[in-house]
Amino acid sequence: MKRFFILLLTIAFLCSALFQLNSDSLQALDKTGCEMDCQKCHTITNQEAKEILKNMKIPEAEILQVQLSPVKGLWEVSFMNRGKPTLIYVDFSKSFILPGPVVEIKGGKNKTQERLAKIQESRRVDFSKIPLNQGLVMGDVLAPPQSGCLY
Repeated sequence: MKRFFILLLTIAFLCSALFQLNSDSLQALDKTGCEMDCQKCHTITNQEAKEILKNMKIPEAEILQVQLSPVKGLWEVSFMNRGKPTLIYVDFSKSFILPGPVVEIKGGKNKTQERLAKIQESRRVDFSKIPLNQGLVMGDVLAPPQSGCLY
């Protein structure tokens, strides 16, 4: 009886969520709506993504990239927030944000975590490529210390 009640609540929630989708979102889920190329009909700019983050009280966020998400009907917005890469998902109507992970059912891959790992890897500094012969030297590191004298 308890399982039936939970199932009934879940179905009611999903139905109410579907009724709230506007025609843009529904068209994105239709196989013929965008002729299988969602970017033909739906767009979001970095500035629009920045405005969405400002509305969410994250005004200092630096937008890294906006692209289609693995889930049809959503944009993936990657940004830096206080030095940490972060991902959110915005629906095509730009009315809803999904801040959680996207997990592929088949195989159980966390697509959000994979994407964050790629972002972190692309921002990593390769210290071996920094030329040391042009480095800034602070202090007198080349002179040998004077014997018995600290100052």
